[in-house]
Amino acid sequence: MVQTSRLSGFRSLSVQERRASLASVSGLDASVFDALDQHGLSVAAADHMIENAVGVMGVPVGVATNFTVNGRDVLVPMATEEPSVVAAASNAARIARVLGGFHTSATGPVMQAQIQVVDVADPEAARLRVLEARAELVALANEQDPRLVEVGGGVRDLTVRTVTAFEETYVVAHLVVDVRDAMGANAVNTMAEAVAPRLAEAAGGRPVLRILTNKADLRLTRARAVLDTEALGGEAIATDMIHAYRLAAADPYRAATHNKGIMNGVSAVVLATGNDTRAVEAGAHSHAVDAQGRYTSLSAFERDTDGNVVATLELPTPVGLVGGATRTHPAAQAAVALTGVADATALGELVTAVGLAQNIAAVRALAGEGIQRGHMSLHARNIAVAAGASGDEVDRVVAVLVQEKAIRQDRAEAVLSQLRGR
Repeated sequence: MVQTSRLSGFRSLSVQERRASLASVSGLDASVFDALDQHGLSVAAADHMIENAVGVMGVPVGVATNFTVNGRDVLVPMATEEPSVVAAASNAARIARVLGGFHTSATGPVMQAQIQVVDVADPEAARLRVLEARAELVALANEQDPRLVEVGGGVRDLTVRTVTAFEETYVVAHLVVDVRDAMGANAVNTMAEAVAPRLAEAAGGRPVLRILTNKADLRLTRARAVLDTEALGGEAIATDMIHAYRLAAADPYRAATHNKGIMNGVSAVVLATGNDTRAVEAGAHSHAVDAQGRYTSLSAFERDTDGNVVATLELPTPVGLVGGATRTHPAAQAAVALTGVADATALGELVTAVGLAQNIAAVRALAGEGIQRGHMSLHARNIAVAAGASGDEVDRVVAVLVQEKAIRQDRAEAVLSQLRGR
Protein backbone atom coordinates (compact mmCIF):
# COMPACT_ATOMS: atom_id res chain seq x y z
CA MET A 1 0.00 0.00 0.00
CA VAL A 2 1.42 3.36 -1.05
CA GLN A 3 1.70 5.70 1.95
CA THR A 4 1.27 8.79 -0.22
CA SER A 5 1.54 9.73 -3.88
CA ARG A 6 2.15 13.38 -3.02
CA LEU A 7 5.94 13.53 -3.44
CA SER A 8 6.99 17.15 -3.21
CA GLY A 9 10.21 17.94 -5.09
CA PHE A 10 10.24 14.56 -6.83
CA ARG A 11 11.13 16.14 -10.15
CA SER A 12 14.28 17.71 -8.74
CA LEU A 13 15.74 14.44 -7.48
CA SER A 14 18.28 12.31 -9.32
CA VAL A 15 17.10 9.01 -10.82
CA GLN A 16 18.58 7.02 -7.93
CA GLU A 17 17.03 9.39 -5.39
CA ARG A 18 13.64 9.01 -7.07
CA ARG A 19 13.92 5.24 -6.88
CA ALA A 20 14.80 5.44 -3.20
CA SER A 21 11.82 7.72 -2.60
CA LEU A 22 9.47 5.36 -4.43
CA ALA A 23 10.77 2.39 -2.46
CA SER A 24 10.26 4.29 0.79
CA VAL A 25 6.61 5.25 0.19
CA SER A 26 5.56 2.05 -1.63
CA GLY A 27 7.15 -0.52 0.66
CA LEU A 28 8.83 -2.18 -2.31
CA ASP A 29 12.44 -3.25 -2.18
CA ALA A 30 14.61 -0.80 -4.12
CA SER A 31 15.98 -3.71 -6.17
CA VAL A 32 12.58 -3.91 -7.95
CA PHE A 33 13.59 -0.85 -9.94
CA ASP A 34 16.77 -2.51 -11.22
CA ALA A 35 14.56 -3.97 -13.97
CA LEU A 36 14.21 -0.46 -15.33
CA ASP A 37 17.95 -0.10 -16.00
CA GLN A 38 18.95 0.32 -19.63
CA HIS A 39 16.15 -1.23 -21.69
CA GLY A 40 14.77 -3.43 -18.91
CA LEU A 41 14.98 -6.35 -21.31
CA SER A 42 17.89 -8.44 -22.52
CA VAL A 43 18.36 -9.24 -26.19
CA ALA A 44 18.10 -12.93 -25.29
CA ALA A 45 14.71 -12.38 -23.67
CA ALA A 46 13.57 -10.29 -26.64
CA ASP A 47 14.49 -13.15 -28.96
CA HIS A 48 11.96 -15.33 -27.12
CA MET A 49 9.22 -12.70 -27.27
CA ILE A 50 9.11 -11.90 -31.01
CA GLU A 51 10.40 -13.33 -34.26
CA ASN A 52 13.51 -12.08 -36.10
CA ALA A 53 14.66 -10.11 -33.05
CA VAL A 54 17.80 -8.02 -33.53
CA GLY A 55 17.74 -5.92 -30.36
CA VAL A 56 15.60 -3.82 -28.05
CA MET A 57 14.53 -0.18 -28.08
CA GLY A 58 14.28 1.83 -24.90
CA VAL A 59 11.36 4.10 -23.99
CA PRO A 60 11.58 6.44 -20.99
CA VAL A 61 9.59 5.27 -17.96
CA GLY A 62 8.43 7.97 -15.55
CA VAL A 63 6.21 7.90 -12.49
CA ALA A 64 3.17 10.16 -12.19
CA THR A 65 2.56 11.35 -8.64
CA ASN A 66 -0.37 12.86 -6.72
CA PHE A 67 -2.96 10.28 -7.81
CA THR A 68 -5.78 9.29 -5.49
CA VAL A 69 -8.09 6.65 -6.98
CA ASN A 70 -11.12 5.53 -4.96
CA GLY A 71 -9.51 6.90 -1.82
CA ARG A 72 -6.19 5.08 -2.36
CA ASP A 73 -2.98 6.90 -3.19
CA VAL A 74 -1.34 5.40 -6.27
CA LEU A 75 2.02 5.85 -7.99
CA VAL A 76 1.61 5.45 -11.73
CA PRO A 77 4.34 4.13 -14.07
CA MET A 78 4.14 5.68 -17.56
CA ALA A 79 6.21 4.68 -20.60
CA THR A 80 6.32 7.45 -23.19
CA GLU A 81 8.77 9.34 -25.37
CA GLU A 82 6.73 12.56 -25.26
CA PRO A 83 7.78 15.34 -22.88
CA SER A 84 5.14 16.93 -20.63
CA VAL A 85 2.91 13.83 -20.47
CA VAL A 86 4.02 12.63 -17.02
CA ALA A 87 4.19 16.17 -15.64
CA ALA A 88 0.73 17.01 -16.97
CA ALA A 89 -0.85 13.90 -15.48
CA SER A 90 0.77 14.59 -12.12
CA ASN A 91 -0.40 18.20 -12.12
CA ALA A 92 -4.00 17.29 -12.99
CA ALA A 93 -3.96 14.61 -10.28
CA ARG A 94 -2.82 17.27 -7.80
CA ILE A 95 -5.78 19.46 -8.76
CA ALA A 96 -8.21 16.53 -8.55
CA ARG A 97 -6.95 15.64 -5.04
CA VAL A 98 -8.48 18.84 -3.66
CA LEU A 99 -11.99 17.39 -3.92
CA GLY A 100 -11.24 13.70 -3.46
CA GLY A 101 -9.29 12.58 -6.53
CA PHE A 102 -10.62 10.10 -9.06
CA HIS A 103 -13.58 7.80 -8.59
CA THR A 104 -13.83 4.75 -10.84
CA SER A 105 -16.12 1.83 -11.63
CA ALA A 106 -16.07 -1.02 -14.12
CA THR A 107 -18.03 -3.78 -15.78
CA GLY A 108 -16.71 -7.33 -15.65
CA PRO A 109 -13.59 -8.36 -17.60
CA VAL A 110 -15.59 -9.55 -20.60
CA MET A 111 -14.20 -10.01 -24.11
CA GLN A 112 -15.92 -11.20 -27.27
CA ALA A 113 -14.86 -13.36 -30.20
CA GLN A 114 -16.62 -13.39 -33.57
CA ILE A 115 -17.27 -16.38 -35.82
CA GLN A 116 -18.27 -15.42 -39.35
CA VAL A 117 -20.28 -17.95 -41.37
CA VAL A 118 -20.62 -17.51 -45.14
CA ASP A 119 -22.60 -19.21 -47.94
CA VAL A 120 -25.74 -19.43 -45.80
CA ALA A 121 -28.97 -19.87 -47.78
CA ASP A 122 -31.35 -18.71 -45.03
CA PRO A 123 -29.48 -16.34 -42.66
CA GLU A 124 -32.40 -15.50 -40.36
CA ALA A 125 -33.34 -19.14 -39.86
CA ALA A 126 -29.64 -19.99 -39.49
CA ARG A 127 -29.37 -17.49 -36.66
CA LEU A 128 -32.10 -19.33 -34.77
CA ARG A 129 -30.54 -22.74 -35.47
CA VAL A 130 -27.26 -21.56 -33.94
CA LEU A 131 -29.09 -20.26 -30.87
CA GLU A 132 -30.83 -23.63 -30.54
CA ALA A 133 -27.37 -25.20 -30.28
CA ARG A 134 -26.25 -22.60 -27.72
CA ALA A 135 -25.76 -24.95 -24.75
CA GLU A 136 -23.68 -27.38 -26.81
CA LEU A 137 -21.52 -24.59 -28.25
CA VAL A 138 -20.95 -22.92 -24.88
CA ALA A 139 -19.89 -26.24 -23.35
CA LEU A 140 -17.51 -26.89 -26.24
CA ALA A 141 -15.95 -23.43 -25.85
CA ASN A 142 -15.47 -23.84 -22.10
CA GLU A 143 -13.73 -27.18 -22.63
CA GLN A 144 -10.90 -25.28 -24.33
CA ASP A 145 -9.87 -23.50 -21.12
CA PRO A 146 -10.81 -25.47 -17.99
CA ARG A 147 -8.43 -23.39 -15.88
CA LEU A 148 -10.30 -20.19 -16.80
CA VAL A 149 -13.59 -21.82 -15.82
CA GLU A 150 -12.02 -23.07 -12.59
CA VAL A 151 -11.11 -19.52 -11.49
CA GLY A 152 -14.61 -18.20 -12.20
CA GLY A 153 -14.35 -17.19 -15.84
CA GLY A 154 -15.61 -18.75 -19.04
CA VAL A 155 -18.37 -18.20 -21.58
CA ARG A 156 -21.21 -16.02 -20.33
CA ASP A 157 -23.31 -15.86 -23.47
CA LEU A 158 -23.55 -16.66 -27.17
CA THR A 159 -25.24 -14.09 -29.37
CA VAL A 160 -25.89 -14.23 -33.11
CA ARG A 161 -26.36 -11.43 -35.65
CA THR A 162 -26.90 -11.19 -39.37
CA VAL A 163 -24.64 -8.67 -41.08
CA THR A 164 -25.24 -7.54 -44.66
CA ALA A 165 -22.10 -6.44 -46.52
CA PHE A 166 -22.31 -5.59 -50.21
CA GLU A 167 -24.52 -8.35 -51.68
CA GLU A 168 -23.80 -10.92 -48.96
CA THR A 169 -25.55 -11.59 -45.67
CA TYR A 170 -23.31 -13.23 -43.09
CA VAL A 171 -24.23 -15.02 -39.91
CA VAL A 172 -21.93 -13.66 -37.18
CA ALA A 173 -21.86 -15.27 -33.76
CA HIS A 174 -20.29 -13.68 -30.67
CA LEU A 175 -18.82 -15.69 -27.82
CA VAL A 176 -19.07 -13.50 -24.73
CA VAL A 177 -16.33 -14.60 -22.32
CA ASP A 178 -15.31 -13.56 -18.82
CA VAL A 179 -11.51 -13.70 -19.09
CA ARG A 180 -10.77 -12.79 -15.45
CA ASP A 181 -7.28 -11.25 -15.07
CA ALA A 182 -6.16 -11.92 -18.64
CA MET A 183 -6.37 -9.52 -21.55
CA GLY A 184 -8.15 -12.48 -23.11
CA ALA A 185 -7.22 -12.51 -26.79
CA ASN A 186 -5.65 -15.96 -26.77
CA ALA A 187 -8.44 -17.49 -24.70
CA VAL A 188 -11.32 -16.22 -26.83
CA ASN A 189 -9.53 -16.91 -30.12
CA THR A 190 -8.93 -20.52 -29.09
CA MET A 191 -12.58 -20.91 -28.15
CA ALA A 192 -13.77 -19.37 -31.43
CA GLU A 193 -11.63 -21.70 -33.50
CA ALA A 194 -12.87 -24.73 -31.56
CA VAL A 195 -16.59 -24.01 -31.95
CA ALA A 196 -16.48 -22.66 -35.52
CA PRO A 197 -16.98 -26.00 -37.38
CA ARG A 198 -20.00 -27.04 -35.28
CA LEU A 199 -21.46 -23.54 -35.37
CA ALA A 200 -21.13 -23.35 -39.14
CA GLU A 201 -22.75 -26.76 -39.44
CA ALA A 202 -25.75 -25.55 -37.46
CA ALA A 203 -25.95 -22.42 -39.62
CA GLY A 204 -25.67 -24.37 -42.86
CA GLY A 205 -22.59 -22.54 -44.13
CA ARG A 206 -18.82 -22.48 -43.73
CA PRO A 207 -16.70 -20.55 -41.21
CA VAL A 208 -14.21 -17.89 -42.26
CA LEU A 209 -13.18 -15.44 -39.53
CA ARG A 210 -12.75 -16.78 -35.98
CA ILE A 211 -11.19 -14.03 -33.91
CA LEU A 212 -11.76 -11.57 -31.09
CA THR A 213 -13.18 -8.12 -31.62
CA ASN A 214 -11.20 -5.20 -30.23
CA LYS A 215 -14.45 -3.27 -29.86
CA ALA A 216 -14.47 -4.24 -26.19
CA ASP A 217 -17.74 -2.50 -25.37
CA LEU A 218 -18.62 -5.06 -22.68
CA ARG A 219 -15.36 -4.37 -20.81
CA LEU A 220 -15.75 -0.75 -19.80
CA THR A 221 -14.19 1.34 -17.07
CA ARG A 222 -15.30 4.78 -15.98
CA ALA A 223 -13.57 7.58 -14.11
CA ARG A 224 -14.77 10.92 -12.80
CA ALA A 225 -13.21 13.81 -10.93
CA VAL A 226 -14.67 16.97 -9.40
CA LEU A 227 -12.36 19.92 -10.00
CA ASP A 228 -12.34 22.98 -7.78
CA THR A 229 -12.67 26.13 -9.88
CA GLU A 230 -10.00 28.05 -7.99
CA ALA A 231 -7.56 25.12 -8.16
CA LEU A 232 -8.07 25.10 -11.93
CA GLY A 233 -7.06 28.77 -12.12
CA GLY A 234 -10.32 30.62 -11.75
CA GLU A 235 -13.74 31.07 -13.30
CA ALA A 236 -12.46 32.11 -16.74
CA ILE A 237 -10.37 28.93 -17.07
CA ALA A 238 -13.24 26.74 -15.90
CA THR A 239 -15.66 28.34 -18.37
CA ASP A 240 -13.28 27.96 -21.29
CA MET A 241 -12.60 24.32 -20.40
CA ILE A 242 -16.30 23.68 -20.92
CA HIS A 243 -16.14 25.49 -24.28
CA ALA A 244 -13.13 23.39 -25.31
CA TYR A 245 -14.94 20.16 -24.45
CA ARG A 246 -18.09 21.20 -26.30
CA LEU A 247 -16.16 21.73 -29.52
CA ALA A 248 -14.62 18.27 -29.17
CA ALA A 249 -18.08 16.80 -28.62
CA ALA A 250 -19.44 18.48 -31.77
CA ASP A 251 -16.48 18.48 -34.18
CA PRO A 252 -14.54 15.35 -35.20
CA TYR A 253 -11.52 17.46 -36.19
CA ARG A 254 -11.20 18.65 -32.60
CA ALA A 255 -12.30 15.30 -31.15
CA ALA A 256 -9.40 13.46 -32.79
CA THR A 257 -6.84 15.65 -31.00
CA HIS A 258 -8.86 15.77 -27.78
CA ASN A 259 -8.96 11.96 -27.67
CA LYS A 260 -5.29 11.69 -28.62
CA GLY A 261 -4.54 13.64 -25.46
CA ILE A 262 -6.49 11.09 -23.44
CA MET A 263 -4.53 8.29 -25.07
CA ASN A 264 -1.24 9.99 -24.17
CA GLY A 265 -1.96 8.92 -20.62
CA VAL A 266 -3.78 5.68 -21.36
CA SER A 267 -1.17 4.23 -23.72
CA ALA A 268 1.72 5.21 -21.44
CA VAL A 269 0.32 3.14 -18.56
CA VAL A 270 -0.71 0.29 -20.85
CA LEU A 271 2.78 0.12 -22.36
CA ALA A 272 4.56 0.40 -19.01
CA THR A 273 2.60 -2.58 -17.66
CA GLY A 274 3.32 -4.76 -20.71
CA ASN A 275 -0.17 -4.64 -22.18
CA ASP A 276 -1.34 -4.28 -25.78
CA THR A 277 -1.44 -0.58 -26.65
CA ARG A 278 -2.91 -1.20 -30.11
CA ALA A 279 -5.85 -3.19 -28.71
CA VAL A 280 -6.66 -0.50 -26.16
CA GLU A 281 -6.32 2.30 -28.71
CA ALA A 282 -8.53 0.50 -31.26
CA GLY A 283 -11.20 -0.10 -28.63
CA ALA A 284 -11.08 3.49 -27.41
CA HIS A 285 -11.41 5.10 -30.83
CA SER A 286 -14.24 2.76 -31.84
CA HIS A 287 -15.97 3.71 -28.57
CA ALA A 288 -15.72 7.37 -29.59
CA VAL A 289 -18.25 6.77 -32.39
CA ASP A 290 -21.73 7.59 -31.11
CA ALA A 291 -25.07 6.01 -31.98
CA GLN A 292 -25.43 8.34 -34.97
CA GLY A 293 -22.07 7.25 -36.37
CA ARG A 294 -20.23 10.49 -35.44
CA TYR A 295 -16.72 10.44 -34.04
CA THR A 296 -16.89 12.49 -30.84
CA SER A 297 -15.21 13.18 -27.50
CA LEU A 298 -14.56 10.22 -25.22
CA SER A 299 -14.76 12.46 -22.15
CA ALA A 300 -17.24 15.03 -20.90
CA PHE A 301 -16.88 18.26 -18.90
CA GLU A 302 -19.82 19.79 -17.00
CA ARG A 303 -20.52 22.14 -14.08
CA ASP A 304 -22.14 20.80 -10.93
CA THR A 305 -24.53 22.70 -8.64
CA ASP A 306 -21.59 24.09 -6.65
CA GLY A 307 -19.96 25.50 -9.77
CA ASN A 308 -17.15 22.93 -9.88
CA VAL A 309 -16.06 21.36 -13.15
CA VAL A 310 -16.89 17.64 -13.28
CA ALA A 311 -14.82 15.59 -15.74
CA THR A 312 -15.84 12.07 -16.74
CA LEU A 313 -14.44 9.39 -19.03
CA GLU A 314 -15.60 5.95 -20.15
CA LEU A 315 -13.25 3.58 -22.00
CA PRO A 316 -12.96 -0.04 -23.04
CA THR A 317 -9.89 -1.34 -21.19
CA PRO A 318 -8.83 -4.80 -22.39
CA VAL A 319 -5.78 -5.10 -20.15
CA GLY A 320 -4.49 -8.01 -18.11
CA LEU A 321 -2.08 -9.10 -15.42
CA VAL A 322 -1.47 -12.64 -16.65
CA GLY A 323 0.08 -13.76 -19.90
CA GLY A 324 1.93 -11.82 -22.56
CA ALA A 325 4.65 -9.28 -21.84
CA THR A 326 3.16 -8.51 -18.44
CA ARG A 327 4.60 -11.78 -17.18
CA THR A 328 7.73 -12.01 -19.36
CA HIS A 329 9.08 -8.45 -19.34
CA PRO A 330 10.96 -7.60 -16.11
CA ALA A 331 10.27 -3.86 -16.44
CA ALA A 332 6.54 -4.53 -16.86
CA GLN A 333 6.57 -6.65 -13.71
CA ALA A 334 8.23 -3.81 -11.80
CA ALA A 335 5.68 -1.33 -13.13
CA VAL A 336 2.74 -3.52 -12.08
CA ALA A 337 4.26 -3.97 -8.63
CA LEU A 338 4.54 -0.20 -8.23
CA THR A 339 0.85 0.35 -9.00
CA GLY A 340 -0.21 -2.10 -6.29
CA VAL A 341 -3.25 -3.20 -8.32
CA ALA A 342 -4.68 -6.59 -7.38
CA ASP A 343 -6.51 -7.54 -10.57
CA ALA A 344 -7.03 -6.61 -14.22
CA THR A 345 -10.17 -4.61 -13.46
CA ALA A 346 -8.29 -2.39 -11.01
CA LEU A 347 -5.56 -1.86 -13.61
CA GLY A 348 -8.19 -0.85 -16.17
CA GLU A 349 -9.65 1.64 -13.71
CA LEU A 350 -6.21 3.14 -13.08
CA VAL A 351 -5.59 3.42 -16.82
CA THR A 352 -8.86 5.31 -17.25
CA ALA A 353 -8.14 7.64 -14.34
CA VAL A 354 -4.77 8.53 -15.87
CA GLY A 355 -6.41 9.11 -19.27
CA LEU A 356 -8.85 11.50 -17.63
CA ALA A 357 -6.05 13.29 -15.77
CA GLN A 358 -4.16 13.76 -19.02
CA ASN A 359 -7.29 15.14 -20.65
CA ILE A 360 -7.94 17.55 -17.78
CA ALA A 361 -4.39 18.86 -18.01
CA ALA A 362 -4.57 19.38 -21.78
CA VAL A 363 -7.98 21.07 -21.75
CA ARG A 364 -6.91 23.31 -18.87
CA ALA A 365 -3.74 24.34 -20.71
CA LEU A 366 -5.69 25.06 -23.89
CA ALA A 367 -8.19 27.14 -21.95
CA GLY A 368 -5.38 29.15 -20.37
CA GLU A 369 -1.85 29.83 -21.55
CA GLY A 370 -2.03 27.46 -24.51
CA ILE A 371 -0.46 24.05 -24.90
CA GLN A 372 2.91 25.15 -26.24
CA ARG A 373 4.35 27.00 -23.25
CA GLY A 374 4.58 24.05 -20.89
CA HIS A 375 5.09 21.45 -23.60
CA MET A 376 7.90 23.29 -25.35
CA SER A 377 9.64 24.14 -22.08
CA LEU A 378 9.94 20.43 -21.39
CA HIS A 379 10.75 19.68 -25.02
CA ALA A 380 13.69 22.08 -24.69
CA ARG A 381 15.53 19.40 -22.72
CA ASN A 382 15.38 17.08 -25.71
CA ILE A 383 16.64 19.86 -27.94
CA ALA A 384 19.53 20.61 -25.58
CA VAL A 385 20.60 16.97 -25.42
CA ALA A 386 20.32 16.63 -29.21
CA ALA A 387 22.64 19.65 -29.49
CA GLY A 388 25.24 17.80 -27.43
CA ALA A 389 24.66 19.19 -23.92
CA SER A 390 25.35 16.93 -20.96
CA GLY A 391 25.28 17.15 -17.19
CA ASP A 392 24.48 20.61 -15.83
CA GLU A 393 24.88 22.03 -19.35
CA VAL A 394 21.38 20.76 -20.13
CA ASP A 395 19.64 22.96 -17.55
CA ARG A 396 21.76 25.99 -18.49
CA VAL A 397 20.94 25.64 -22.20
CA VAL A 398 17.26 25.05 -21.44
CA ALA A 399 17.08 28.19 -19.30
CA VAL A 400 18.31 30.32 -22.20
CA LEU A 401 16.04 28.67 -24.78
CA VAL A 402 12.96 29.14 -22.60
CA GLN A 403 13.83 32.73 -21.76
CA GLU A 404 14.28 33.55 -25.44
CA LYS A 405 11.28 31.41 -26.47
CA ALA A 406 13.56 29.90 -29.11
CA ILE A 407 13.18 26.14 -28.73
CA ARG A 408 15.34 25.29 -31.75
CA GLN A 409 18.35 23.07 -32.20
CA ASP A 410 20.41 25.72 -34.02
CA ARG A 411 19.93 28.09 -31.08
CA ALA A 412 20.73 25.31 -28.58
CA GLU A 413 23.98 24.58 -30.43
CA ALA A 414 24.91 28.27 -30.36
CA VAL A 415 24.16 28.61 -26.65
CA LEU A 416 26.14 25.47 -25.85
CA SER A 417 29.07 26.74 -27.88
CA GLN A 418 29.01 30.00 -25.94
CA LEU A 419 28.89 28.17 -22.61
CA ARG A 420 31.84 26.00 -23.51
CA GLY A 421 33.73 28.93 -24.97
CA ARG A 422 33.59 30.70 -21.62
